[in-house]
Amino acid sequence: MTTPPPHVVVVGASLAGLNAARALREYGHTGPVILIGAEPYGPYDRPPLSKDFLTSDAGHPALALADTSALGLTESYGRRAVGLDVDGRAVHLDDGRIVPYDGLVVATGAGARSWPHPLPAEGVHAIRTLDDAVALRRDLGGARRRLLVAGGGFLGCEVAATAHESGHDVLLACRGPAPLHRALGEDAASFVADLHRAAGVSVLTHAPVTALHGRGRGHGRVTSATLGGGTSGPERRVGADTVLLALGATPHTEWLVGSGLRLDRGGLVTDASARALGADGRPCPRIVAAGDVTRFPHPHATGLLDLGHWSNAVEQARTAAHALLNPDAPAVHRPVASFWSTQFGVRFRAVGLPREADRAETRELDVAKRRLDIAYYRDDRLVGALTANRAARITRYREELAADLAAVAAGGLAADGNP
Repeated sequence: MTTPPPHVVVVGASLAGLNAARALREYGHTGPVILIGAEPYGPYDRPPLSKDFLTSDAGHPALALADTSALGLTESYGRRAVGLDVDGRAVHLDDGRIVPYDGLVVATGAGARSWPHPLPAEGVHAIRTLDDAVALRRDLGGARRRLLVAGGGFLGCEVAATAHESGHDVLLACRGPAPLHRALGEDAASFVADLHRAAGVSVLTHAPVTALHGRGRGHGRVTSATLGGGTSGPERRVGADTVLLALGATPHTEWLVGSGLRLDRGGLVTDASARALGADGRPCPRIVAAGDVTRFPHPHATGLLDLGHWSNAVEQARTAAHALLNPDAPAVHRPVASFWSTQFGVRFRAVGLPREADRAETRELDVAKRRLDIAYYRDDRLVGALTANRAARITRYREELAADLAAVAAGGLAADGNP
């Protein structure tokens, strides 16, 4: 019988990291737990950063997720992991310290995808951290701005809506045919685009941002951007004195390169029990992972799944803690994924994995009444659903997805997520 690790290190003071630490205590672990975070703050809630936080004067205390003192942790913030010695069971930090562990939870999350071209010195932002959001809020807190949002995902759409409602002129530039087209399909994307245009946001499609231009020496503050070109059609230049780059996320796994752990598309690969896999595809002893940093199998996914959702971070963290404390009897993580977004007073709710669908069935689409109901199927099997201002309907979809996953479990799903 394998014994649980007496000394646990959690790398990542994220939602997943906090919930892993909390679950360790709830499951009876009484030994030392060290929580290490790259930011100078304790764990905080990130979803508000693209919404009401931008129009408030709130700081970290308003976003803090928990009073961690009740968990009896050793907390180390403002320190970044730069390396992992799997054989020696040690985490290397950027201040030269080496932190040994008996059990390790990787919960380092993801950062904003970087811009590959030169940037003006001022006025260009991303949002992944509290400091990012504070900088954008400060920029938008004075005179009326011409805000260019580069990227039509949920984060970009939420910031566009918030900024427009605050009185700024907003241009939402999408690489594809509409906002959220790749994630949610044509009808949902059209609904979102119409919602933004009706409110007064300028929505440009097939318009990737290819260059940002500034004024003065060192290219000063941003003044304009070049959109399109190549296969996207003729280039156009638009004015902007503030820019948000909402280009997606990149998992924070740079510190794991060379460790022997398996990485896929930048993320750390785990099995269905949240155990980190080695290069040979087998679980690495006493290392688990949770949250945005992971890639894992799921019965409704055609490949390894990455889920940057609040609910997944919480649930997967609990599975990870259980696997660490019960190495001979790990649980299996089969989430019914869920997420939500509010834009211009419309409450979007989604469950499952709409992006895994090969067919979408639109059951209601009423732009005037701002209502939407779409079911997503793959091989005629429900894999996801999206509603707008129809929250009651999402419950039935969730129940159907949960029943399907339970049937998969009853049919015998291996711990690695394969039938």
